[in-house]
Amino acid sequence: MTGLPAPLTYVMWPRGRHFFLKLKPFFTYEQQLEALKIKGIIIDEDNSLSFLESVNYYRLSAFLLPFKGHYDGIPFSRIKKIYEFDSKLRSIIFPVIENIEINLRAKISYYFSSKYGVEGYLDDRNFSNRHNHEVFKSHLERCIRENKSSKIVAHHEAKYDGHYPFWVIIEFFSLGMLSYFYSDLLREDKKAIAKILGCISDCKMESWLRCLTDLRNRCAHYSRLYYWNFTSIPLLFKEEKIDFPRTLYPQLLMLKHMVGESRIWRYQFMPQLSLLIQEYSSFIELVHLGIPEGWAMKLM
Repeated sequence: MTGLPAPLTYVMWPRGRHFFLKLKPFFTYEQQLEALKIKGIIIDEDNSLSFLESVNYYRLSAFLLPFKGHYDGIPFSRIKKIYEFDSKLRSIIFPVIENIEINLRAKISYYFSSKYGVEGYLDDRNFSNRHNHEVFKSHLERCIRENKSSKIVAHHEAKYDGHYPFWVIIEFFSLGMLSYFYSDLLREDKKAIAKILGCISDCKMESWLRCLTDLRNRCAHYSRLYYWNFTSIPLLFKEEKIDFPRTLYPQLLMLKHMVGESRIWRYQFMPQLSLLIQEYSSFIELVHLGIPEGWAMKLM
């Protein structure tokens, strides 16, 4: 039987003592505002109600977490500013990820195609033992199916009987799929590609690709970066001592290494980040991003 579950009520399973609580009731915007007041938040803005109308209360409530329940006297305007900061932070990080992702596709497809041929990706002998080729092929079929309305797919279906050179099909890969593709390569190929990309270690590159995927997805889905613990921690260099490894700061170091000598980092991202932190310095705490003193020099 499929479909949504029945409305949740208090339930005790027959084995053990497991209880489910009722879901929280629906609150109107006015009730949501009142709930914030009850917590101790000072409603100091006339447009606070309209802000709640445009931002899901559940999404906004995550920005209360840094205060650890000590909400008394905190202005609503500060919560709003932290929310704005987080949104702008994602917007300046995403172009860096885009730059890295395009470069990854170009370098990986060129190397792999030059060594294994136009359709070398269809031969499971070109991968390591960890590679599940049947699963990989199902992902390829899904890529083509999801892009069936594109002119690229129509062209290759009509003219080449549904055959795709690797440099074409890789453009349909999600970043997660690209990460898994790299991790499934033969060790010698991973090392060669890592070197081409300016990384001395294939293990680091594999780690960075996992982290990049997670970070990209958070940015693409408007998920919080401020006061967030990442599940994947990038392998960095010994001299890069990190006090809070699951925060955003190690992810920024990873981006710096992956983007290499690109002008986008030095002349676009870093100035934007500096201005953003300066603009919101009275509302945010850098420790909630894991950013240490002297961070600008370390990230340059």
